[in-house]
Amino acid sequence: MKIVMLMENTVCAQSFACEHGLSMYIETGARKILFDMGASEQFAENAHKLGVDLSKVDTAILSHGHNDHGGGLATFLALNKQAPVYLQKEAFEKHGSADGRDISLDLKLKTNPRLHFVDAEIDLSTLPPAPTSTDNRTDRTNTGAETDKPVPTSKLHLYNCNANACPYPVHSYGLTKMVNVRLVPDDFKHEQYLLVEEKGQRVLFSGCSHKGILNIMSWFKPDVLVGGFHFMKLDPATADSKRLEEAAKILAGCHCEYYTCHCTGQAQFAFLQKYLGSQLHYAAAGQIIKL
Repeated sequence: MKIVMLMENTVCAQSFACEHGLSMYIETGARKILFDMGASEQFAENAHKLGVDLSKVDTAILSHGHNDHGGGLATFLALNKQAPVYLQKEAFEKHGSADGRDISLDLKLKTNPRLHFVDAEIDLSTLPPAPTSTDNRTDRTNTGAETDKPVPTSKLHLYNCNANACPYPVHSYGLTKMVNVRLVPDDFKHEQYLLVEEKGQRVLFSGCSHKGILNIMSWFKPDVLVGGFHFMKLDPATADSKRLEEAAKILAGCHCEYYTCHCTGQAQFAFLQKYLGSQLHYAAAGQIIKL
């Protein structure tokens, strides 16, 4: 499996753009996946520099309905003419930041026929990837044998875990959603996670882990986790350090390798690494991870 960090808050080299946002390109044995699209079109500029052809993506996933993950959705739909985009049915609710900014997705995109709204979960392994212009899997000159079905080399499943019990508290950190013309603390029902099972590994992709990274780890028990921990609001120089220390010790006790980014926070990453050591890696824009 190959993971290319198309967008993140930081860069691994000055030739790449960065912004407060996240986008990853994932190649499995059978799929070319775009996971999130950053806050703007800049993820596509980085993709070009990294040799990633977004027109050949066959599956796109939006982790949740915040515009730092879906702000580049219109750009992707323009560059890629066939890939379905999977998102939770609540993704286009109105969402707000802790400082009152509107961080919702562009409502004009909601009716795009390429968007597939997921209710709870979906097994992507049972769905054929969208064909691309260079997709040569199908031999239409044969004698009628079914050769257009991809050979499954990995399992891909989307989950929202909304019905799961949370053994650890879920904090909204001031993030809101609109309910009956009233802003209330976000419950993150619009968040989903991609689990890829390939070559004996369980690799989990999480955009921001708003439902709590400790809850997510308890639900999935992955071998590898890629995504944000949403610890950026916890200042390790204050009493928040106790919460960070408790989380770090629990994460260190899991048999998992972590590639974190985006909403984890730089100071928070440095604090966590004291406990997690070689289990923990930072994934910046421009970086390529091979599993």
